[in-house]
Amino acid sequence: MAEHPEPDSHFRLMSWIYQVRDLFRPRKNILKEVGLNEGFQVLDYGCGPGSYLIPVANLIGPSGKIYALDIHPLALEMVKKRAAQGRLANVITIQSDGLTGLPGQSLDVGLLYDVFHDLEQPGRVLRELHRVLKPGGILSFSDHHLQEAEIISAVTKDGLFRLASKGKKTYAFHSVG
Repeated sequence: MAEHPEPDSHFRLMSWIYQVRDLFRPRKNILKEVGLNEGFQVLDYGCGPGSYLIPVANLIGPSGKIYALDIHPLALEMVKKRAAQGRLANVITIQSDGLTGLPGQSLDVGLLYDVFHDLEQPGRVLRELHRVLKPGGILSFSDHHLQEAEIISAVTKDGLFRLASKGKKTYAFHSVG
């Protein structure tokens, strides 16, 4: 992510735009491509205001866990509020500009949605996602700012991930090794 969080006013505007977007394009439709199952451990990297929080929680159930990571403190406040409103006890927030602090090979899925283009150190982020994903774990990727060839090249060039499938909205990469 960017080295410094954007101003609160920009973040609030972005959050409002996401709420409108989600009315017309529900996040649950995007998540259908991921293959989330009951009990999965999921990292929403660059979670923003938590647009994916409730749909992920519905798919992984109370036995799963959602880690919501963002650099912006306001994002994490919004995620905590959504989790409390939804009575979700399985949400953990992480404020970071890169490293997760999670144990290695502990996650089933990493969501990297519409944030990659804004990362100052994308290689560092991909290495961290590779570290925390279980072997064969899924990196679900989407970034409308990038072309398909850019996405595939950027994610696979270091040999940490291989393209597993391409959906209508997302790319699924498997963690290698």
